[in-house]
Formats: sequence, structure tokens, C-alpha cells
Amino acid sequence: MATPLSADRLVAALKAEGCTVHEVAGWRTNNRNRKGAWGPVQGVIVHHTVTGPGTDVVGMIFHGRSDLPGPLATGCITKNGTVHLVGNGRANHAGGGDPAVLRAVADESYGARPPAPHEHEGSAGAVDGNSRFYGWECENRGDGRDPWPPVQYTAMVKATAAVCRAHGWSEKSGIGHLEWSDQKPDPRGFSMTTFRADLKACLAQPAGRWPHVEEDEVPNSLYEANAVDVDLPSGEWTALAFRRDGVLHTGPVVHDTLVHLYVDDATDPGTRIEGRFYVTDLNNRNASAYLAVDRRGGGGHQFAHSVPVPAGKRLWFEVRPTTPDGRPVRLLHRVVSGPYWTA
Repeated sequence: MATPLSADRLVAALKAEGCTVHEVAGWRTNNRNRKGAWGPVQGVIVHHTVTGPGTDVVGMIFHGRSDLPGPLATGCITKNGTVHLVGNGRANHAGGGDPAVLRAVADESYGARPPAPHEHEGSAGAVDGNSRFYGWECENRGDGRDPWPPVQYTAMVKATAAVCRAHGWSEKSGIGHLEWSDQKPDPRGFSMTTFRADLKACLAQPAGRWPHVEEDEVPNSLYEANAVDVDLPSGEWTALAFRRDGVLHTGPVVHDTLVHLYVDDATDPGTRIEGRFYVTDLNNRNASAYLAVDRRGGGGHQFAHSVPVPAGKRLWFEVRPTTPDGRPVRLLHRVVSGPYWTA
């Protein structure tokens, strides 16, 4: 447990981490402290906003909605990677959650993910998360199809790292709303286990040095699209070819890579779509798979990965659909994109 950061310390921590910070007018006195405690704090919760283009998303998170007064988070992280500070203190973002999760986060005692939550706002055993967690509301429709631009995802990792570093916390103090409450699905579109792996990598470097590149070093840009239809067998992992031989990157390289797949809309909504990145040696042996990210049904599905690829290693991506009836799934379009720096 820790005393909450002052407004000045929070701004300083974010800027030291390399975040682009916008202090929304009035944010330093915008809070819900009169409704309950603020602190001691024990972690950071990541959310998605469920908003699309044309929404004044920063204003909404600052002022709140008709059914929920603001602020709705500590900050709103927009698609362009800006961290807009909207609240200083207690905010209406976490709501009720599971005390077992709170203990695991406070102790940083869990493995790949916190224990599954079994409580929510209003349930008998729920505990108040608004008093214990900083919150980042991150601009996204939250439908699992809306992309997370690399600049935004990087800002989300850095902003979380800034708070964790300031308090001396590890990556296990950063969780998703779906890991706090059994009624919440956010954030959708990436795995919190991957997010924590990136957060760990960020915290392992000096503030402002993740990804590990020089400030004046211009990144290369990876982009490749393929609209050739492919039938993916149910229940089998299939490596997707984006670049030569299907290799996304050969190390040493630092990268922010997004894979976007578009599956036939006629796909059974009960179909499970899993994607995973994995690393091999230069002879394409000794594969080391990262945790699979699970999606459902047809339409767009996005997968993100930012863990650096060491020298002598190659990064690949593969997908596995599992249909209720065992039929194959038609993949209509696939795109890989993102900046990268050769180490």
C-alpha cells in the first residue's frame, strides 16, 4: 500500500517516462474524494472507453456521463498516444471488485494473471476499487475490432510504468478492468499478460528508455497486407505468411507489432479465434510460444506484441480457429504493421 502521488509528482513521473502529457484545465481539483477514501493505493487499472470517432472522449472522462459523474479515470489516453490528465484523486472507474484480486495485486503474489474475479459492483463480497487504483481510460470502441495504434499502446505501457516506478511496484500492479470485476470485459483487443510483459520490460530499463532506442533514432516501418482468402482448419495452429518466409522480424530488433485479421462475418459466433506470436532460432527450431490471445466469432481481430527479439532469433505469428462443428474458417484479410528499430 502507498500514499497517492501528488499532482506534481504524477506529472513529473509521466514526463520522465517519456509520455506526452496534456493537463486538462481543472484536473488537479477534479475528484470524488468527498464520496469516499482516496488511498492507500495499490495498483493501476486499464480500461477502454467504448467510444468511436466524433466523441469528445477527454471531456466525457473529465465530466462523466448522465448516469455516472466524473472524473471517470485519472487520465484518458487517446489514439495519438497523448495522456490527458483529467482527475487527481478518487475517480469513478474501477467500482466494486474482488478482494482476492486486491490482495494478490497488493502483494504482487500471483503468476501470469491475478485470480479470476468473482465479485462486481453491488455484489455482496465486493470491495471498493475507486479508493485503491489509479485508472487509465484508453480511447477504443471496445469491440475487439478497433485497432490499438502502436503509439497509443506504448503510451499506455509507459503511463502505467510511470506510476509503478514512482511507487516501487512491479508489473503485477498493472491489471485490466476484466481482471478486477467479473462483469467487465475491458480492455478488449490485447492480452493483459502481454501488456504486463511489456510493462516489465519497460520497468527493467531507466525511465524514458523503453523501447530501448536513442531519442533521435527514426524507426523503420513494417506494413504488409494480404487479401488472398485462406481457409484455416479448425483446431490447428497455422503460421501466417506476411513477409518473406512468414518471418515478421529477425533480431536483434525492438518493435511494436500489430496483426489485424478479418474473418468471414458468416463465421459461427461461437468460434474461438486464437492468435499468438512465437520466437524460433535462425534454423526455425526451438519455438517459444507466447500466451495465446482469445477472440470470438467473425469480423476483425487484433493481436499486439512488443517484446524485443534477441539476436539469433526470429519472430512469427500463427492463428488457431476452433469452430463448434469442426468446419474450417475463412480468413479474408490480414495486415501486419508497426514501427521497429534494429538494435
